[in-house]
This record gives sequence, structure tokens and C-alpha cells, in this order.
Amino acid sequence: MNIFPAIDIRNQQSVRLLQGDYDQETQYGNPVEMARRWVNEGATYLHIVDLDAAKGNPSNNLEVIKQIVQEVEVPIQVGGGIRTDARIVELLEIGVKRVILGTAAVKEPDFVKRSVEHFGEQVVVSVDARDGYVATDGWTETSTLRALDFVKELEGAGVQTIVYTDISKDGMLQGPNLQELNYMNDATSIDVIASGGVTSMDDIQALSGMGIYGAIIGKALYEGRIDLKAVMEEV
Repeated sequence: MNIFPAIDIRNQQSVRLLQGDYDQETQYGNPVEMARRWVNEGATYLHIVDLDAAKGNPSNNLEVIKQIVQEVEVPIQVGGGIRTDARIVELLEIGVKRVILGTAAVKEPDFVKRSVEHFGEQVVVSVDARDGYVATDGWTETSTLRALDFVKELEGAGVQTIVYTDISKDGMLQGPNLQELNYMNDATSIDVIASGGVTSMDDIQALSGMGIYGAIIGKALYEGRIDLKAVMEEV
């Protein structure tokens, strides 16, 4: 199983938001230093979310992301506010390995199809769910689209990898929604990256045992509840 330490960036700082709430932010310093730290502790991939881009300011953190790409020798996937072909190209050209489409993937299915046709497996889709239904717009809206139906649509469009987040679990340090993740993993052939609530070695072992492709670890790393070196040895 692949482990993805998360680096959320806002105003050029590494931060964590509680359940996506911009008013509940904890700062953790320089994102470049954080990237170096996780790689030094064994990370083989990094997961970056550009929170400013998600709010409509795609240029604010671009240089920071570029610096991270230059400073570390592991592949990086980036999400947050990716809504156009031009933005995908911009990120890939600075050396980002994979881009993660979010709300745009729900609202513009043709954009997903076109992106996959042009960029193949470099396109990942973030599926954020609340009570089994897809949430959009920074988790402020819940659609009438069932998460599993959406994932099957993505599968049909050629998407190879998704990041699946159970919003109720994100940042709560209560463990991931194993039942929903297992259901999603079994029902499709898509590679599933689990996000939200991964807190302990038990969570890692449970996800690995289910055959999940990957897991994103965020708050638990920053608060010292889980040791990345130990996790990498385990997987």
C-alpha cells in the first residue's frame, strides 16, 4: 500500500483545516521544510492541497509547490481548484506527477473525459462524500449523486485513481470509514486512495488488509499520533 503524507498549503504556510473549515486552521510552518521532513522519514510520494487555489487564487502558492518539486526526489500529486486544461498543464510543467480534480469533476464530466484523454493516469479525481453522497464546493454543498454511482462514471471515463474522503472523518482522528472504503474498493476496479481519519497503525493495517491502493495521512502525522518511519516499515 502507498502512503501519502499530506501537505495542505494556505498563504505559503503548511496548515490543517478541521473538516475543511477555513476558520478552524492550525499552522505548521514552511511547506518546503515539511516536505523534506516527510521524505527524510521515508515518504515515497507526497499529497499536496492548494487551499488558496481551491478558493480561486491559483497563483498564491504556485512558487511554493514548484520549490517542493525541486527540493524532493519523490513524485507529488496536487489538488485544489484545478478547473481548466491550462491549470493542469501549468502544474505538470513544473514537475507535478499527478493532478487531482475535485468539484470540477462533478460539475463538468466532459472536463474529466477530456483530461483523461490528454493526460491519462496523471489525472486523479477526488471523491468527497457525506453520508454516501458526493459533496462539492469545499464540502459546503451535498449533491444528490451517490458516491458509488459517481465512481462508476469515473471508471467508465477512464479514470484510474481516486482519492476517497469521508468528510465526517476528516481531521477528527477517529479512524477512516473502513466499511465504505471496502465497499468502494470491491465495487470498482479503480485504485482507491483513502483519505480522512487515518490515525493509527491499526488503521494502516486494516486498509492494507483490504487491498486499498493508498492512504493519505494528515493531522495524525502533524500531531505525532503516528510515526511515518514506522508506517513505512509496516507497508
